[in-house]
Amino acid sequence: MSLSQQMDLMLPKIEDELHRQIDRLDQPRLRPFYEMLTYHMGWFSNNKNTGTTGKRIRPILLLLVTSSCNPEWLHAIPAAAAVELVHNFSLVHDDIQDNSPLRHGRATIWHKYGIPMAINVGDALFTMANQAILDLSEGSFAEKAIQAGKILQNACLDLTYGQFLDMSYEKRNDMTIDDYWAMIEGKTAALLSACTQIGAILGNADESTIDQYRIFGRDLGLAFQVQDDLIGVWGEEALTGKSNASDLMEGKNSLPILYGISRKGKFARRWTASGLSQGEVAKAAQMLKEEGAYDYTRLEAIRLTVRASDALRKANPKGEAADALAELVNKLLVRES
Repeated sequence: MSLSQQMDLMLPKIEDELHRQIDRLDQPRLRPFYEMLTYHMGWFSNNKNTGTTGKRIRPILLLLVTSSCNPEWLHAIPAAAAVELVHNFSLVHDDIQDNSPLRHGRATIWHKYGIPMAINVGDALFTMANQAILDLSEGSFAEKAIQAGKILQNACLDLTYGQFLDMSYEKRNDMTIDDYWAMIEGKTAALLSACTQIGAILGNADESTIDQYRIFGRDLGLAFQVQDDLIGVWGEEALTGKSNASDLMEGKNSLPILYGISRKGKFARRWTASGLSQGEVAKAAQMLKEEGAYDYTRLEAIRLTVRASDALRKANPKGEAADALAELVNKLLVRES
């Protein structure tokens, strides 16, 4: 079964579970709050999909890993919802901290409803994620629910340190590529690693297999962020839903930018002088490309993807999910948004 076919099977189950979790707040008195949550999740007030729900990569990844270890995967649906809720909690708070007005081409939750309400929406999503993971204990998976819960909480803590490093690096002009790897290990890789690890646990995999899936998720997360950095400088606005070359405008310490600084050439001299104007962005992106930043970043994404693929091979996935996992890895590497 292809990745597309697997997603057609799994996505409705994921979406139903996300609705079930968020519907805890579907009460007359809380209607405006509930609508804030449904807006962020990409649903209309009538709960139809607006087409701005995001790709649901994390829950799909968790379920594919579960299925690759054990053909029975429906019991893992609450865990899949939990990781997606954590991801969305982090997006709400990140958008506030980054002062980002747009996500998926429309107003972010803080820009639409204000910062205090957006913080509350993020807190609600985080709480619901914990409720969802605990729902695993309602069946015969109480022990695995505890394991999964610990992994998810550790990932959440890693997310906060990754975000701390990201924000604390914003005012620094001496950040190195080594600093970058430490930041994205927490900010991006931790949650994807939790997805694959939890998926393997819920698939009744042995300890060695669980560890290989953990490594697979971590390296896939690193590759995902590197590819994201590539898109952040050279992506097309129509595809990303964000301003073209947004990372250059926002002064982000992304991998291609740090590489350009390390070259100590024209780009580095212009970058350290002052912030870029909108009219300088295209020229700066071209300077980076000429100095090798595009090729370096692309090769790093490939290197990490190969490493992730090697861990996946060692995990020895079974059944129809095995091919879908390999396809997902390739899809993430070549994406443009």
